[in-house]
Amino acid sequence: MDYKRQIGLVIGVLTAVIIWNLKITGLSTEGQRCLALSLMTVIFWATKVAHPGYVSGLYLVSLVLFNIAPEENVFIIWTTPIIYLVIGAYLIAGAVESSGLGERIAYNFIIKFVDSYKSVIVSIFVLTFILSLLIPHPWPRAFLIMSVMAVVIKNANLSKEDAAKIGLTVFASSVPISMIFLTGDSTINIIAVEFSGVDLSWLGWFLQIGIPATLASIFTLILILLLFKPSSEFNINKNQIRKKLTDLGPLSKKEKRTIFWLSFVLILWMTDSIHGISLGWITLLVAMLMSMPVIGDVLTAKDWNHVPVHVLIFLTAAISIGKIGELTGMNSWIASVVLPSNIPTNYFILALLIGVISIFLHMILGSVIAVMGIAIPAFLFFIDSSLMSPLVPTLLVYSAIALHYIFPFHHLNMLVGLGKENGMYSDRDVIRLGFPLTIIVLIILLFEVVWWRFTGLL
Repeated sequence: MDYKRQIGLVIGVLTAVIIWNLKITGLSTEGQRCLALSLMTVIFWATKVAHPGYVSGLYLVSLVLFNIAPEENVFIIWTTPIIYLVIGAYLIAGAVESSGLGERIAYNFIIKFVDSYKSVIVSIFVLTFILSLLIPHPWPRAFLIMSVMAVVIKNANLSKEDAAKIGLTVFASSVPISMIFLTGDSTINIIAVEFSGVDLSWLGWFLQIGIPATLASIFTLILILLLFKPSSEFNINKNQIRKKLTDLGPLSKKEKRTIFWLSFVLILWMTDSIHGISLGWITLLVAMLMSMPVIGDVLTAKDWNHVPVHVLIFLTAAISIGKIGELTGMNSWIASVVLPSNIPTNYFILALLIGVISIFLHMILGSVIAVMGIAIPAFLFFIDSSLMSPLVPTLLVYSAIALHYIFPFHHLNMLVGLGKENGMYSDRDVIRLGFPLTIIVLIILLFEVVWWRFTGLL
C-alpha cells in the first residue's frame, strides 16, 4: 500500500480542519479558510496524494462551494491571455516534434559538433538553448533531445551509469535555460510577470532575467562536468547518426511550413513591445493558423492531445492561491507573520533574505508554482512599490525557486525525467547535483542585484 499518500491525505485534512477552526487575529474568515484550503492543497501536492490535476480541481471547487471567492475570481486566469499562451505553446511544441523538424536539427548538430563525452554534455545545453526559441515549453524539448541522446547512448555503447549522466544533463539543462526567454517556459515565466503586475515585454524579460539565467546555465554546465565525469572512453559512430538523418529524408513541406510559422511567431514574440499584442493571443493565433489548409496543414485534430488539461487546471489553482490570497487578506497576514518588520536597506541583504526564505518554503512545499503563489504576493505586500519596482521582489523569488531543487519533486523539469524509462537517472543523481546548485542560486541572486543596477531596474 502507498502509505505516503494516505499519510499526506490525513496531514493535509487535519491541517485544514485545525486552521479552519482556529481564532486567528488579524485574518478575515475568508482569509482563514483560504489559508486552510491552500495549505491542504500544497501538502497534497508535495505528498502526491493524487495527481496534481485532481488536487488542483478539488481546491478550485472548494473555494467556490465554501463561498471563499466568486467564480469569476477563482477562474480569472481563463479570461486572460496566460492560459491561451500555454495552450498555444503545447500545440506549437507538438508541431515541431511531429513534423520531424526538431529531430532533424538535433541530428545535424550532433554530426557537426559531437565527438567526445564533454561535447555531448555541452551540445545538450546548446540544443536546449536553440530549441527554447522554437518550442515554448521545457518538457517537450527535453523529451525530444532525450530521444536523440538515446541514439547517441546506444551508438557509443555507454554504460548505464554514463547514460544516466547524459539523461540528467538533458533535464537539468532545461531548468536554467528555460528562464532565458519569456517563452522558454510558457507556464512559470508568464506567471511571474502576471504576479508582478508589470507589463514586461519579451525583450524586457531577456534583458532583466535572460542574462542572469545564461550565467546560471553556464554554472550548471560547469558543475555537471565537474561532478559527473565519464566512467569509460567515449566513442561515437557518426555514420549511424547520418543514417538516422538520411531516414528522415529531405526537408518535407510540413517542415518548411513549420519553419515559416516558427519564424513568424518568433518575430512577433520579439516585437511585442512594438505591436502591443499579448504573447498569449499571438501564440494561440499562430497555432490556429498552423491548422488551416494551404497556409498550414501542420496541426491536425489529434494534436489537441498535446494540450494537457491537468496542467491547465494545476496552473489555474496555483494562480488562484495568490489571487484569492490577496483578495481575502491571506497574503498580507502571511507577510506580517513570516517576514521581518523592517526592509533591509542593503539590496544584497534583501536579495539574500528573499532567496533564503523562498528556498526554505520551496524545500517544504516542493512546488515552484505554489511557492510563487504564496511568496511573491507576500513580498509585494512587504515591500513598498514606491521604493522599488514590483519586478524586483517578484523576479528574486522567481529566480530563487525556478533555479532551485534538491530532490526531484522540487522541480517538475527534474521529476518528469526521473526513472529508467525517461532520463535514466535516479533521486541520488539529482540530490548530488542539487546541493551545490543551491550555492549557485544564491550567487545568481547577488549577481541580479548588480545587473539590475546596471539595467536601471534598481
